[in-house]
Amino acid sequence: MMPPSSRLGEMNIETIAALLMASLIGVALGLLGSGGTMITLPVLVYVAGIPVSQAVAMALVVVGGTSLAGSVMQYRRGHFDVRVALLFAVTGVVGAYGGARLTHLVSQPVLLTVFSVIMLGVGLTLIRERREVEQTPSQGPIRCAAVGAAVGVLTGFLGIGGGFLIVPALVLFGGLNIKKATGTSLAIIALNSLSGLAGQLRYVQFDWWMALAFLAAATAGMTGGVAAKGRLSERAIRKTFAGFVFAVGLAMAWQNVAALVR
Repeated sequence: MMPPSSRLGEMNIETIAALLMASLIGVALGLLGSGGTMITLPVLVYVAGIPVSQAVAMALVVVGGTSLAGSVMQYRRGHFDVRVALLFAVTGVVGAYGGARLTHLVSQPVLLTVFSVIMLGVGLTLIRERREVEQTPSQGPIRCAAVGAAVGVLTGFLGIGGGFLIVPALVLFGGLNIKKATGTSLAIIALNSLSGLAGQLRYVQFDWWMALAFLAAATAGMTGGVAAKGRLSERAIRKTFAGFVFAVGLAMAWQNVAALVR
């Protein structure tokens, strides 16, 4: 199968808009630490006009690349636990590789409906006031491995990082504090994304140049977001971004559920 020709050479209004939105995704990720990449798939599908099967694989490039950059930053700050990261990632990468198969077993409306439901849940979670998850002792390798596998399947299937699930799981099951959980989750997401991408490449080819340009824009935005953190109201940014995620999820649900019931 020949890879699609790159859209970067055209640089039409849709491509420019998608790259601008990629930088804003990165800003949100840098400011909030998680949730930013949730918008990647809708932007690729609805703004850039990329078929959903290709968009999932491209989203994994963006999610994995930004998470890898973030995990390196967190490692240097000491907010990282290698043992727990490996424990969750061992089954996570298997789940992500297998989850990639699910993308190509369901129709586009079904996949986007599932994705929209998750967006609605993430939007509601971000809208609510952030509460610190109470740290508990490690719950053992079996539970950690099971949670890691479940998140991995979601990553490979939908092209999402799953940080909204991994961070609480690392606190509740891995015995980490919130700072270490946040940093450690990024490494797990990066590994899961790499495995999910390997799984996707069995079934689909995509525009690598567009994916890498999207990643570069998101990484640049993330760097700016990290630099601006502390100067802006995180609460206001979180509420605004949450409202946007919820609105996009609602619009996607409306459109794709309507397509399913026709």
